[in-house]
Amino acid sequence: MTTLVTKGIKISVRTTFEGTFFKNYKMHFAFGYTITIENQSKDSVQLTGRHWQIYDSLNDMEVLDGEGVIGKKPVIEPGESHTYNSGCLLASPIGAMKGHYNMVNLSSSEKFRVYIPTFKFHAPFALN
Repeated sequence: MTTLVTKGIKISVRTTFEGTFFKNYKMHFAFGYTITIENQSKDSVQLTGRHWQIYDSLNDMEVLDGEGVIGKKPVIEPGESHTYNSGCLLASPIGAMKGHYNMVNLSSSEKFRVYIPTFKFHAPFALN
């Protein structure tokens, strides 16, 4: 598991290899990830957006921006957490992701970023 704390918000990431499949005559590697966002601060916060940098060892970096996570903009109270699952398709068995969440402190209306640590993807058969 990979973790990082920014402004009292702890991000923990766990990855899994889901398997391979062919799409458009090309092999793809499917990876899953589970992210837990834990509010260790004294204020309620809301996640409003996300920014991802996706690295695939056979392709250029891909950047994705969007609202919320999996269709939600969760409010996370002090001492509480929000967990969600998502996934990524790569053209190679090795890659990584990193990024940040856009957050709002609901007490002060301050907007801030919470950084997501770099987490790696690797198919078990791709490593020595």
